[in-house]
Amino acid sequence: MGVSRNWVTFLRGLFLLLLICRSSGAEVITVDVRAAKNLLESGYGYLDVRTAEEFKEGHVDAAKIFNIPYMFNTPEGRVKNPDFLKKVRSLCKEEDRLVVGCQSGARSLHATADLLGAVSFRLRFQFSPTKEATN
Repeated sequence: MGVSRNWVTFLRGLFLLLLICRSSGAEVITVDVRAAKNLLESGYGYLDVRTAEEFKEGHVDAAKIFNIPYMFNTPEGRVKNPDFLKKVRSLCKEEDRLVVGCQSGARSLHATADLLGAVSFRLRFQFSPTKEATN
């Protein structure tokens, strides 16, 4: 069975941020298109850190998907969501596994760095925009 057009577009030449909620330190790995698709199909959740407006425009099709913005748009520009870590902690249990993404990869990279600094997560990552990975 082939990889759907949305998945190929989503991951073509891009990266994924794969976050595994564990308490055993950080680890970096690379995942390819099929592996990322299989992870989501095998029960991994998807944490989309884009704004609610971006999320409404389209998002990755996953059984478990969470939109917790890392940044908010304000008249002065983007500002960090002060409740980001608290909201992720409220959703993520030790045994949960999440793929984390955004539009360009920058927010998901910063979000993951914050998660690693504040929460006991085990991280395997590359980062990925989700702009074209829509329903």
